Amino acid sequence: MKLTIVGCHSASPRFDANPTAQILEVKGHLFLIDCGEGTQVQLRKFKIKFARIKHIFISHLHGDHFFGLVGLISTFKLLGRDAPLHIYGPKGIKQAILLQLKLGKTYTNFELYFHELESNKPTLLFEDAILSITTIPLKHRVYTNGFLFQQKPGERILNIQKATQLGIDSSYYQKAKQGFDVPDSQENIVSNTAITFDPAPAKSYAYCSDTAYCEQMIPQISNTTLLYHEATFLHQHAQLALKTMHSTAHQAALIAHKAKVGKLLLGHYSGRYSDYNEFKLQAQEVFTPTELAMDGKIFEI
Repeated sequence: MKLTIVGCHSASPRFDANPTAQILEVKGHLFLIDCGEGTQVQLRKFKIKFARIKHIFISHLHGDHFFGLVGLISTFKLLGRDAPLHIYGPKGIKQAILLQLKLGKTYTNFELYFHELESNKPTLLFEDAILSITTIPLKHRVYTNGFLFQQKPGERILNIQKATQLGIDSSYYQKAKQGFDVPDSQENIVSNTAITFDPAPAKSYAYCSDTAYCEQMIPQISNTTLLYHEATFLHQHAQLALKTMHSTAHQAALIAHKAKVGKLLLGHYSGRYSDYNEFKLQAQEVFTPTELAMDGKIFEI
């Protein structure tokens, strides 16, 4: 998994910090998470291929998370896209997007599939042989979901030396990597664990923006490899965070600590602050492995 921060800021963009958008790459597939104003310009800036984006996930219908979507769809049309595009987001997103396209007499030459969400429980959105994507119900002023991306365990790793020593025919190697017991040269059944190693641990990424402090998410994101949690405010503005249903860096760190995640990534900074490093310092008082999301930064998960 590889995460590219396309935009790290909150509602008002800055010269060096765009509204929220991220690209998650999993085995060559690109998933766009939120699409704030200016996202398509950022995608070009960071040399991300538009054609590889087939699934877009919108957390909620505040403008800094989806105002870039119509422009991106329009550009897809201009580029001659013909591959289907799947958009996942709150109920109302289909109407919001199609109305703007209609008013501009913009008609796509590719299929747009809208998957509108209403449930307040975790919902499976996407699954294939390598990955599952599930909603994370969040707590904000409007209906909001985060998204949990979970890799599936890979094949077991074959111990070639041991398999050769036992005289196991190479035609059984794939079966062994899939976890099956296989016969040796004497037709004795060899336990799979005797000739294979455990696969590398499956990685996971939890995206949680926007949200007030919400311990209800902890069981679902427990032991996640990387957690992105919004940190709109510093601790001294905790009352403002409560009023607007956002989080502080300290609160994000508490969630990371209680969920025992591998690493915490902060973002969605309020425009009132110029020193982002203070977010990291406040979070690290609670949870040491904390990083800052900044436009263009790449994180290997």
